[in-house]
Amino acid sequence: MLGAARFRRDPDEVMRLARMGCSHPTRLSFLRQLLRRMRTEGWRFDRPVWDIDAQGVGRAVYRAIGPVRTYSLVAFAHDLPPEARSDRVIATAWDATFALYDGTPDADDLERLAANVPLQEAGRISSSELSLSRANRSVRLFDHVVDRLASGMQPDAAMLLETGYLMRTTAVYGSGKFGAADRAEVVDRPEMRAPFQAEMLSVWLTRAFTVDLVEHLARARGGERAVRLAPDLKRGLGVGNSTGLGMAPFLIRHPVLLNNWMLAREEALARVRAQDTVGDVERTGLQNALRDAQENARLWASAHPIQQTKLTELRSSLDQIMVHVAQGWDLSGPHPWNALWRWGQDNLPLEGQEALLAAMLEPHGALIDGLGDCMDADEGVHFPIDGAMRVADLRAILQAHYGWALDVDYTAREHCARFWYISEDKLEPRLGERFDEPGAERELPLDTGRQAAALGRALEGQPDDMAVAHLLLAQPEHRPALRRAQITARHPFAEIRENLIAADMLPIDLLRCKLAFFGATRFDPRSDRWVRISLFQGAPYPDNMGGGCA
Repeated sequence: MLGAARFRRDPDEVMRLARMGCSHPTRLSFLRQLLRRMRTEGWRFDRPVWDIDAQGVGRAVYRAIGPVRTYSLVAFAHDLPPEARSDRVIATAWDATFALYDGTPDADDLERLAANVPLQEAGRISSSELSLSRANRSVRLFDHVVDRLASGMQPDAAMLLETGYLMRTTAVYGSGKFGAADRAEVVDRPEMRAPFQAEMLSVWLTRAFTVDLVEHLARARGGERAVRLAPDLKRGLGVGNSTGLGMAPFLIRHPVLLNNWMLAREEALARVRAQDTVGDVERTGLQNALRDAQENARLWASAHPIQQTKLTELRSSLDQIMVHVAQGWDLSGPHPWNALWRWGQDNLPLEGQEALLAAMLEPHGALIDGLGDCMDADEGVHFPIDGAMRVADLRAILQAHYGWALDVDYTAREHCARFWYISEDKLEPRLGERFDEPGAERELPLDTGRQAAALGRALEGQPDDMAVAHLLLAQPEHRPALRRAQITARHPFAEIRENLIAADMLPIDLLRCKLAFFGATRFDPRSDRWVRISLFQGAPYPDNMGGGCA
């Protein structure tokens, strides 16, 4: 698709937090990739173990059986007193705990997992496990659904739509944490090559477990009167998630991976914009995607002032787009999809523009779905520094890719107001206020703009033809910034082009960008540092993977 390159957006436009913080899930999102693969390859699913008592305590196993390998979610349900329930990362007990097992666990595996998985960080799993997670009930809705089903009635549909999930995960760990298999051990498997596939599979099977659990408790309470959850209500439920600053630095620490995520999405948009015509199927698909987005935006609520403003903008933008597509979109000119995109740029706020992007991609699966194979990264290949690079070339890279950072006064309070650090209690990333809180001496090196500016100053007066290795011999503290500059020169979407320690930096923008790539919907910030979302809402369940759109 060489002709699409000229339609690709500039990184200086795309890699701004204000725009990244308006990201929407697309058909390239990781959970969508997982569902498409399982449906295409004809995966089978079963539940070989269900040992849950009438109080909802016990264990279950859910298997996903692919053409080559099997993966099993091992679930433990607990009797958690209300006073012990907390979504905070420092919690020590949960309503349910899970591990994704590589294969089919035997009796010894289940006993080993039973002794460790409910402890979460305090326990240890093995390289036979790909993820470790936990979840809490959305108590009011969970109890309402059990009560209604037990009495032979369906739950209140409005209550289900308002919350959107029966349980929410408070952590899903993978990639070597707490003894789990390192990503390097599974990355060569086709079904695990896309990012976060093990974690997405774990959450999807957790969704099936939550529905099975409420129906089981309803039968235990209501006996023959009890009914199962209606299919349409069941499908409208996802898995909630509460997440905070712990995931925010990921995008900063993995520049090549971030580049590949963003580049795949930008290439997808460029390919659509480059199309010469709009077919009836594609136009209908766009309109259906817009209607789905309107319905999601209608149901989406937030108590956070920033998100409330964005929601207002989103709803208004979607209405504008629908009217324009129906009445004002000129399909006769060259590159009509590009004309639609240009109209959006001229008439919509950032929230609306990024929603339009997601809708435009939706009806073009055959054109863009293959880009999902480009979203992984072997970051170790890009780690070595080219010490032979000339100082003149490094200066040119800094001017081209870090112009946003070079002229900032990082001694001014507003430009260095925050610092990133690791908390002592849970070893999780946190954000401190430099002039109000202690701990700045333990700052993490996530101040990418300040580091680039310091590197630029270190180059002043150096000969153009000098190898940068000589600079690093004299001033080795610039190695991280020089490495990032060389990476960004080859990967233009690798760097977030913002001062990440500024007073007005909103961490929630980092969270939303990453969660959109996961496929999250119903983004509901509770502050500028943590958020609740829903995953797999509206998606098929294991028992109906033959239908529905992934």
